[in-house]
Amino acid sequence: MRLFLLGIALFLSVQLLAQSGQIAGEVRDAKTEEALIGVTILIEGTSDGATTDINGKYLIAGLEPGSYNLTASYVGYESKTTYNVVVKSGGNPNVNFELSETVEELEGVTVTANPFEKSMETPLSIQKLSQEEVATYPGGNNDIAKVVQSLPGVSGSVGGFRNDVIIRGGAPNENVYYLDGIEIPNINHFATQGSAGGPVGLLNVSFFEGVTLSTSAFESQYDNALSGVLQFDQRNGNDQELKTNLRVSGSETALTMEGPLFKGEKEAANTTFIASVRRSYLQFLFQLIDLPFLPDYWDYQYKISHKFSKYDELIVTGVGSIDDLTINAPDDFSPEQQATLDQIPIIQQNTFTSGVSWKHRFKDFSGYTQTTLSTNILQNKFQQYENNVDQTGLYLNNDSREWETKLRHNYTRFAGDWTFAAGGTVQLADYSNITTDVVNDFQYDIGYSFIKYGVNGQASRDFLNGALSFSAGFRVDGNTFTDSGHDIWRTFSPRVSASYKLDEAQKWSLNASLGRYYKLPPYTILGFTDSLGSFANRSAEYIRSDHAVLGLEYLLTKSSRISVEGFYKKYGNYPVSLVDSVSLANLGGGFEVLGNEPIASVGLGRTYGVELLYQQKFTGKLYGILAITLYKSEYTGFDEDEYLPSVWDNGQLITFTGGYKFGNNWELGLRTRYLGRTPFAPVDRQATLDNYPAIIKDYSQLGTVSLDPFFQADVRIDKKFNFKNWTLDIFLDVQNVLASNLPSEPSYGLDRNEQGEIVEPRNLIRIQEVDNSSVLPTLGIVVDF
Repeated sequence: MRLFLLGIALFLSVQLLAQSGQIAGEVRDAKTEEALIGVTILIEGTSDGATTDINGKYLIAGLEPGSYNLTASYVGYESKTTYNVVVKSGGNPNVNFELSETVEELEGVTVTANPFEKSMETPLSIQKLSQEEVATYPGGNNDIAKVVQSLPGVSGSVGGFRNDVIIRGGAPNENVYYLDGIEIPNINHFATQGSAGGPVGLLNVSFFEGVTLSTSAFESQYDNALSGVLQFDQRNGNDQELKTNLRVSGSETALTMEGPLFKGEKEAANTTFIASVRRSYLQFLFQLIDLPFLPDYWDYQYKISHKFSKYDELIVTGVGSIDDLTINAPDDFSPEQQATLDQIPIIQQNTFTSGVSWKHRFKDFSGYTQTTLSTNILQNKFQQYENNVDQTGLYLNNDSREWETKLRHNYTRFAGDWTFAAGGTVQLADYSNITTDVVNDFQYDIGYSFIKYGVNGQASRDFLNGALSFSAGFRVDGNTFTDSGHDIWRTFSPRVSASYKLDEAQKWSLNASLGRYYKLPPYTILGFTDSLGSFANRSAEYIRSDHAVLGLEYLLTKSSRISVEGFYKKYGNYPVSLVDSVSLANLGGGFEVLGNEPIASVGLGRTYGVELLYQQKFTGKLYGILAITLYKSEYTGFDEDEYLPSVWDNGQLITFTGGYKFGNNWELGLRTRYLGRTPFAPVDRQATLDNYPAIIKDYSQLGTVSLDPFFQADVRIDKKFNFKNWTLDIFLDVQNVLASNLPSEPSYGLDRNEQGEIVEPRNLIRIQEVDNSSVLPTLGIVVDF
């Protein structure tokens, strides 16, 4: 035994002594995507570097594992630095650069390059997370949907148990999500139909090169966005050798593989793949600790890239999930467990998205076209019973399928200093739903199909030697279903944005945007059918959102900035429930189906405020983002003169996310979030007693009561071990490390005796407040080889 242990120790020692890593990637022109030859790549603070070859590729080998800043420099182009590049002895993803041409500089003036990327179309209200920031996000348990909540102005649900993306007081159903330019309907397991939030993200963090969030000034190619556009940029698989990533955490295991296809004797393949599968074992843990519900899920993700030539590239990508939420009757019931067992829905949900995208670059590099064909399916079986254990007394059944097939074409042309873009979208939507709602006396079995279409255009250029950037665009959308669907002038949505550098060194910049955006209501609203079998909401209008944003940014150093933005969003045509007289902007943040009810497009809304931001890129050992957002969020019902606080109207949102890198590959990450008081609608106790276990809210009292402020701090500690050709990362992720008591809405259940039997006559009682101050540690490992 001693010899065996000695042998293992000797093997590990040899492996550790042999550790070294490398950085590889390619450099392209940011506009034309042409490979740049002879670009100098240097590691900051060292003499280590490389030069790109005829294909724009570079390799820096023999590096000691650790974190580096990498700078690409080329004559006639602005230098660009990628911060916090983690080099390991195995499993290093490529680090790619896109460089922009420089404009004429004034003699004797040193211009500060802006490391915080933005475009002419979206010069402000845009945030990016790098590959490393996504991978080591504290408190996220490798959940990309939780990672997004670290961005300025973005909050999740109070209590932190859901991944709703709430941007500057807007509802979670106001955002759209794109995976390499292919739209995906939601990013969560057990997603709320008609919205997009859920308890667990379904995208694999190992895939991403970065995440970009735009909260205003949306490019005209994106439709249906009212509050945010989230773009997940997937990296290509390795084109030279097969690599594997295995991640094990407290709730799931994920396996990711990537590598070349059809490589033959070539040094690098033209075709690559990256694919993953993930399996939850939460259901086993929940059963072990006797919780009343068991969440079980699978998901998968893939991307195949093929380069026909330097002008043509084909991408096939997809993602899907299988979700099953079942009931587990504990041996001993606490009042809280009994209420949860009574009220939780039984969910079976499957999602599928797949798409193919062809990008063709003109041979003179004067532009390109991109054509994307995709399809996505959401199948959702959502049921609630009077007796969930025996599944008797069905009072709510939603058995539906949403199926979309989309063709999107975009054309981009560079003409002198101008960039012109135009495109169009055609989409076939197919929807079916079998609904029984005993509480509201709704019952229907429907299926319908219709066409959605849109046209967009945008023009952008720099003026005054690059000091002024300007962009203007528009889009119109229509459909064949709603009464006014072909009146496309109703959805004419202009937008304009500009950025002006106030000083010669270009440290100060003033940014502004003004735009109008539209969203077609969800299929659950459009497909609702009345007792006569007619589509009751066919008169629904596109929801309108007008944005005005003004911001000032100052570059403190080459790696840090401070900014302030004022924003105002005004809504029109918001659906208002004919059942509860509440704006549907207040719904979609729970386990429900949003929109299966009659509505009227008469609601108004407004969210406005100011956001302060300080961001420090990785320098030395420290990096972080601190944001303070002060805002107001309110909507009307049928009375257009009475604005009521929304359930997202926290007033204050303060977030900090950062990290500190110690020596010997130790890293500490910290995330803190503070949300002001959260308004909520109290329970209508008599209506709930009459319909229990259905919980009926009294929305006329919205804003009269609120939850206490929310504060949570999460910590993650990583230690990386670099062996020969493989890497082991052991991490400890601790949520709510300060044991803060997280606020939650009051819960109610039926009065029962000590044997758990219902006391007659029935009486609805408030469940005693439960301590929500638990510290949740998770130990995980990541292996790259």
